[in-house]
Amino acid sequence: MVKIITDSTCDLTKERMEEIGVICVPLTVHIGNDIYLDGVNLSKTEFYEKLRTEKSFPTTAQPTPHTFEEVFTAALEEADEVVCLLISSELSGTVQSANIAKNTMEREEIHILDSRTTCLSLGLLVEIAAQRAKEGKTAAEIMTELEGLTSRVRICAGIETLEYLKKGGRITPAAAALGTLLKLKPVLQIQGEKLDAFAKARTVKQAKNIMIKQIKDDCERRFGSADGTGVHISMTSNSTSAFRAISLASSTSF
Repeated sequence: MVKIITDSTCDLTKERMEEIGVICVPLTVHIGNDIYLDGVNLSKTEFYEKLRTEKSFPTTAQPTPHTFEEVFTAALEEADEVVCLLISSELSGTVQSANIAKNTMEREEIHILDSRTTCLSLGLLVEIAAQRAKEGKTAAEIMTELEGLTSRVRICAGIETLEYLKKGGRITPAAAALGTLLKLKPVLQIQGEKLDAFAKARTVKQAKNIMIKQIKDDCERRFGSADGTGVHISMTSNSTSAFRAISLASSTSF
């Protein structure tokens, strides 16, 4: 039996992870003098509300190696092997903490995968891993499939405001001021581990059209799913915008 473990950046709900039998290791979120466990005592809705209202910009910290040791030990009490899928090592030190824990424990039954992605894309890989574990696949078989999938995942994100990119140190205050003046709406992507700028738009609608065109190109040329199979739309706290994007994507001929 294989137990699947992931981290709280995967965007799957607590209820969904319980349903498919996945263990989630939370990252720590620091907001001012307060410390939270992502998804435990700080929900996504609460996070975005604090992002808007708190003066201090939130920061995150990876789980400690000791936390992973405890989780791995508990998992191996009910399973023969563990497959642990985690946020890209270019975005967080979570993979490093997990590897330190594995090396300390000296347990070869623990298999750790740097997903090279995060958010919903990581969640999709977790869903696949959980399904394969349910089918009785070995950890080695699951790892082989997932390693082949990580290079095929792309996240495209449209950014309506440059304020949080500035606060997070992704762009300089001067660049943020200029971009705001020019009403730029950057389109970012995560492909191959890192967060990069993909394109610049002047309106939110234009940014969405850029993303949908890229999705269509990926489906046709890279993924072999010309009908749009495998495309998922995620949001932060703007459900109206997300539903509009779904509507726009649905009207696009794949």
